[in-house]
Amino acid sequence: MENFDLAVIGAGPGGYVAAIHAAKSGLKVALVEKDKVGGACYNVGCIPSKIMLEHSKLVQEIRRGTDWGVTVPTINIDFPKLMQRKDKVVAELLSNIETFIDSAQITMFRGKAIVTAERKVIVGDEAFTANNVILATGSRPFVPPFKGIETANYYTTDTFFSIQELPKQLTIIGGGVIAIEMAFALGPMGTKVTVLNHSKDILQTEEPDARPIIKHKMSELDIELITDFTFEEIHADYVQTSIGNFTYENLLFATGRRPNTEIAEALEMQMDGRLIKVNNHYETSIPGIFAIGDLVGGFQLAHSASAEGVHAVDFILGKHPKVINQQEIPRCVYTHPEIATFGMLEHEAPADSIVTKMYLPTNPKALLEGNIQGFMKFVASPEGDIYGACVVGDGATEMINSMLAAKVLGGSVKDLARMIFPHPTVSEHVGDAARSVFGKAIHAK
Repeated sequence: MENFDLAVIGAGPGGYVAAIHAAKSGLKVALVEKDKVGGACYNVGCIPSKIMLEHSKLVQEIRRGTDWGVTVPTINIDFPKLMQRKDKVVAELLSNIETFIDSAQITMFRGKAIVTAERKVIVGDEAFTANNVILATGSRPFVPPFKGIETANYYTTDTFFSIQELPKQLTIIGGGVIAIEMAFALGPMGTKVTVLNHSKDILQTEEPDARPIIKHKMSELDIELITDFTFEEIHADYVQTSIGNFTYENLLFATGRRPNTEIAEALEMQMDGRLIKVNNHYETSIPGIFAIGDLVGGFQLAHSASAEGVHAVDFILGKHPKVINQQEIPRCVYTHPEIATFGMLEHEAPADSIVTKMYLPTNPKALLEGNIQGFMKFVASPEGDIYGACVVGDGATEMINSMLAAKVLGGSVKDLARMIFPHPTVSEHVGDAARSVFGKAIHAK
């Protein structure tokens, strides 16, 4: 029976990155995937949703041109063609991943894996052993067990990205990142979108100051947002709630995800609620078996899973990697405008923290581009140590990186204030926001 230094179960952003990193570090690696490489992120999550959001953003930019004097009489949306482009981009990315795996000389196994405590891996009629195993089996959509759910036809994110016709109407149940992103993806296209969220507010894991901006933009896009109620029953064509009934033609559940822990349960691993219990290096209660990504605590984000996979491999290699700091993991929402955050939010910071917020309308580049909805925010110590930061605006998910880099490299807002940013750029607002911590912002009253 063939033996590998490492077996990775699951080829999503956590698994394939861990496998390639291990192979390029000299380990003999087996990678098992029961479906497509790329996992949920590339196939039914991050990538297809962001492609659809780009299409939506383009439509909004075309309409904005009318206000500037560039008149477009009509916008004709060929939705099947847009979805063909989505499929083409996803296929190219998956082909790239397959190439990277192959060029790293990783042995690929296709099928569902069975793993024993002795680290024997069985995939169909094939079996092998491994010195170490990383479980990276990801998660699946969660649909709450509402009364009457069995009578309804509905989508989850596993099925929604296969649609070929632009829905005339879509009701989204949920108020988290996925739900709000999908509202922004379809609303500007002409779909009448209703978001039903039983909580009092949306995006409750994100920066509170960003929420009013996003809700205002949803109103501008004619996206109906219903909050603060109790779900009572799901019917074939309407949702019954404590504040009334809401009819629908298409229904999407965007109500979170649940980890795929079948292997852990079969091995009787120690659990932490629904998640697999791991130590700081992602090793489970069974020595030599690790778990990463949506299977463990922390942020359920693709880049978190990738970082955890690399960390676990480095630990296996005996490199004593530094424990991943959750405060250094960026969180992104790809609405229009975008939200990007890392570290502490204002209400989480020490009482003596300095919180500054610079709004985008005072930035020349933001103003000339017409992207003035948003701000840049620092949460810092009186000495300038960066506790957290947030950018709300067009391109926020790119601009957050300079702020995060300063924190990760041991810098402070003083270092960012000293940086010379090119002008005119929206990113130069980072420097001004840093100066504002000390009351020395240039473009502020």
